Amino acid sequence: MKVHNFMCLNKFVKKGEIVFTGSSLCELFPINEMLQNVEPRIRVYNRGIGGDVTDGLLERMDESIFDLEPKKVFINIGTNDISRPEYKRERLMSQYRKILMQIQARLPETKIYVMSYYPVNRELPGADPEAVKAQFGARTNAELEEVNAEVEKMAEELGCAYINVFDCLLDEKGNLKAEYTIEGMHMYANGYAVVLEKLMPYLLEE
Repeated sequence: MKVHNFMCLNKFVKKGEIVFTGSSLCELFPINEMLQNVEPRIRVYNRGIGGDVTDGLLERMDESIFDLEPKKVFINIGTNDISRPEYKRERLMSQYRKILMQIQARLPETKIYVMSYYPVNRELPGADPEAVKAQFGARTNAELEEVNAEVEKMAEELGCAYINVFDCLLDEKGNLKAEYTIEGMHMYANGYAVVLEKLMPYLLEE
């Protein structure tokens, strides 16, 4: 349904602008509202889908990226891959590389910005350890840091920009700050405000 809606929406977009795509961490980013008091001239089309994985993005590249012919695309995809029971890091990286290479092949003039994964907080007060384990899977901050390092290396190899938005969200224990998060994984607007501050130089650069 969401992909079909993107297809309908794309008839009205102004091409050559900025696209954000990924999973719920992208979809829930209220970036256009936040930009109104910062830089309202920046136009962002959010093409995130909650629950999506790298396989899903590969199936909707036209509706989420290619049809918009963006000058810049910011990507945050893969955290749901990590949460799945069948998660294999090698496969995640392989699928992510396909995404980046397809964009480069179809839109050689488009700048690609690969965002690091956000940290999580598996230690919120009242959290049931078994429920956390079932929901988060392998999605620990240790795993996220290691995958971020591989994503950064891949981005460098392919000539894409890498943006570290992991460290700025951490508390003194190395977890996602409790005041930023709904349930240890998704964020409130105050968390996204910190991310936006990190993104602004990349949004503004020519």
